[in-house]
Amino acid sequence: MIKIAIAGATGYTGSELLRILYHHPEASVIRITSEGRAGSHITEIFPEFRDLYDLTLEPFRGDTFLKDVDLVFLALPHGESMKIVPRIVNDSIRIIDLSADFRLHQGDLYLQWYHREHTNPDCLDDWIYGLPELHREKIREARYIANPGCYPTGALLGISPLIQKGMVNLQEMIFDAKSGVTGSGKSPKAHLHFPEANEALMAYRIGEHQHTPEIEQEIAQQAGEKVTINFTPHLIPMNRGVYNTIYAPLVQQVSTKDLLGIYQTFYGAEPFVRVLPAGSVPNTKQVRGTNYCDIGLKVDPRTGRVIVTSAIDNLIKGAAGQAVQNMNLMMGFNETVGLQFPALTP
Repeated sequence: MIKIAIAGATGYTGSELLRILYHHPEASVIRITSEGRAGSHITEIFPEFRDLYDLTLEPFRGDTFLKDVDLVFLALPHGESMKIVPRIVNDSIRIIDLSADFRLHQGDLYLQWYHREHTNPDCLDDWIYGLPELHREKIREARYIANPGCYPTGALLGISPLIQKGMVNLQEMIFDAKSGVTGSGKSPKAHLHFPEANEALMAYRIGEHQHTPEIEQEIAQQAGEKVTINFTPHLIPMNRGVYNTIYAPLVQQVSTKDLLGIYQTFYGAEPFVRVLPAGSVPNTKQVRGTNYCDIGLKVDPRTGRVIVTSAIDNLIKGAAGQAVQNMNLMMGFNETVGLQFPALTP
């Protein structure tokens, strides 16, 4: 039984970590922190954990945070993890960061896309990008994992088989993505207020969303060359879920059946990627509350493009579930432990 600490346990991602880890037979959460709610019992914030957890939120203190802990989840706002990581790095602790602070390999990109200087750029090479379907063996040996963003997870799982087979024009791909409102976090924001978000649909941060370089980085690493994509996110009026529609020009004529065969081979052994049969498309409702990514595709011979669709739960496969999947790999557990549950329906 490994002992877990969660920094920033009062957000949506923190609560999902607590929910998943409660059922994990090899892990026990012994410490949770919050700067704003220190001293509160966890059930004051999340009543759903009544009679399940007896934990009181603590302020973060570097000297006590790591006591008796084997692995740390950092579920903090962007920009906060880089401040505290230098205080908790040691040879006996493994760290999984769910923010964006260590996802990009180039420190200067943080100023461009996140509008802040990275305070610890020299350590970026020490962090492994935690998408198991692409980096499983590195994750097994890693001490520090940068958990991917929700948009990039669905986008990369959707496009990677085509990238590795060299089947699409790398410079003309379009990623059209939609996210439920929990993707913006728990902190109140005017545009997420119910009257503003309900019965509404809008694109945002067109051409400047911070997940763009993350997607480009991982595609370029697979392709062996620099890649520039169009990525446009949209906010949709539902609680959770991310849906990616990817338009990619094919470099040769190929059928939907042939591409499905490539995807089925690529993901055949993956426990959390489901390639749907021809004629089927993913639905966020069918992955809600799960660690699955569902993928569908269709070739449009009239335009010479393939249209790939993928659906994930942004809080699970896009955050907490993927973090636990990474933990399982790092600690030598079965990769699926604590994560095999069906979708929440209706």
